[in-house]
Amino acid sequence: MIRIVTRARLAQLEHDTRAAGERARQAGAEANKAFVRHARELYAATDRAERAEATTDEVGVLLSHAMDALSAAQQELLLKDNEIRRLREELEGESMEGRTLTVLLHRGEPHTIYASLEDARADTATHGVPAGARWYPCGERPAAAFMWRCEEFIYNAASNGFRRLHVPAAKPVEGAA
Repeated sequence: MIRIVTRARLAQLEHDTRAAGERARQAGAEANKAFVRHARELYAATDRAERAEATTDEVGVLLSHAMDALSAAQQELLLKDNEIRRLREELEGESMEGRTLTVLLHRGEPHTIYASLEDARADTATHGVPAGARWYPCGERPAAAFMWRCEEFIYNAASNGFRRLHVPAAKPVEGAA
């Protein structure tokens, strides 16, 4: 097949070739811009993912420590619950008759209640009283006159309560026989 090409047709083909080249150049420039934009987005997404992973690791460590602390607290709570249960069973199983309690007074005000005088005196050592300190009878002086004072109380079944173990001597009232 033979084809005759005219000058006008040649000019049109050259014009179309240049236009196609220009469109290809513009499309290449837009593709390059899109590539750069996508590369930046990829780097930003990668950076966010790395930071999220680092944060996840930190949160994991914090959560692990919190779980350890929670486990320790639960163990301590369980031990205290068992101790409370044991003390309740002991209290319910024993008669209160003749049992004593010791109240530790600080400047005449109740501070703590103890099961024994020895426990109360041992606790005063934590408040600055030497462990081997001698304790003297209070006599007629008021409880407020002492920095630390122990008062023992004994259970009295008749009154369903506790009474002082050592009651001070009664003073005669003036004019009474």
